[in-house]
Amino acid sequence: MSKAPSEFQRAPITPESRESEPRHQQTLTAPQVRPPAPEATPARDGAPAPAKRRDAYFDNVKYLAIVLVAVAHAWEPVMDGSRTARALYMVVYTFHMPAFILVSGYFSRSFDMSSPKVKRLVTSVVVPYVLFETAYSLFKRYAGGVEDTSITLLDPFFLTWFLIALFIWRVTTPIWQSLRHPLPVALAIAVLASVTPGIGDDLDLQRVCQLLPFFVLGLLMKPEHFQLVRRREVRLLSLPLFAGALVFAYWLAPRMRLGWFYRSNSAQEMDAPWWSGAVMTLGMFGCAMLLTIAFLAWVPRRHMWFTALGAGTICGYLLHGFLVKGADYYDLFDRYEWLSGPAGLVVVSLVAAAAVTLLCTPPVRRVLRFATEPDMNWAFRRSTVKR
Repeated sequence: MSKAPSEFQRAPITPESRESEPRHQQTLTAPQVRPPAPEATPARDGAPAPAKRRDAYFDNVKYLAIVLVAVAHAWEPVMDGSRTARALYMVVYTFHMPAFILVSGYFSRSFDMSSPKVKRLVTSVVVPYVLFETAYSLFKRYAGGVEDTSITLLDPFFLTWFLIALFIWRVTTPIWQSLRHPLPVALAIAVLASVTPGIGDDLDLQRVCQLLPFFVLGLLMKPEHFQLVRRREVRLLSLPLFAGALVFAYWLAPRMRLGWFYRSNSAQEMDAPWWSGAVMTLGMFGCAMLLTIAFLAWVPRRHMWFTALGAGTICGYLLHGFLVKGADYYDLFDRYEWLSGPAGLVVVSLVAAAAVTLLCTPPVRRVLRFATEPDMNWAFRRSTVKR
């Protein structure tokens, strides 16, 4: 996610809450419901059935991905003088948001526009979008000194684009599930968007369309696909894949415009031939999928010290942008030029990772619950059950 981010104004990204879980477990990604299991044996003596447990693997995915999002944002002001930092940035930006979006699609498979799910969509996506879009606009006006900054819900600012994109993708889920070949259709839409400069900035539809294939692919995923990704052979193959990607990115760093990674502009808007939009869209999709598979292969399956933080990624995602923008507004990196050196890059990375980790913790989630998990029963009609 002021204008939609161009190649010089970047934003990630990042997922939201579980539809079938208690409010205190809401997250950035789509509702995390474990794959259907055989019907459990009824509890004896009238004892209640045990509550469903969160899947540690997907919580680990969300936490590690949000750390990559925050670190990549922190690299932006300090990577200009470093070819190595730019190469690392390019590799991370190739897959971190596609991974988030794919998992969001995977956990959106049960979305059917029923009343409870629409209510959850409004409270966990629409309301946070309205509140944080307003908050970021005010932050830019008063902390950034841009007094003419307007508050608008049509032009997402910085990282809020992901929330409106998730809303659009989610409400169209029934359409994609009805099509015989949804992925080719989604890829065609992405290609057409990349060569259509007239789409404009409203709701950041350029990015919504170009990243759509990853969400649709997630809708098509099944539990066994993630089992295949986590096989030992895939992990071993991912090592030379990442090494090759880094070498290739190092060679490509001074030659390629970063705008291709943000997917927020058409080819013509980046002064490239129109046909290059189609080529780059398909090429970037293939590269993103390879690196996403490699990333998912190395995510731990078991419960780790950071697993519980996967339930709070919405807070880490929405709040870390204030730290990134605040550092920019107060010229932090201009005052301390050593941050642009190798040692500074390490320090910036560690601080960003630590900050987003703290922002995902339960105390922060409790404080921010009014914005990310609001109780809005007063705004909805009571469900009536027909007998």
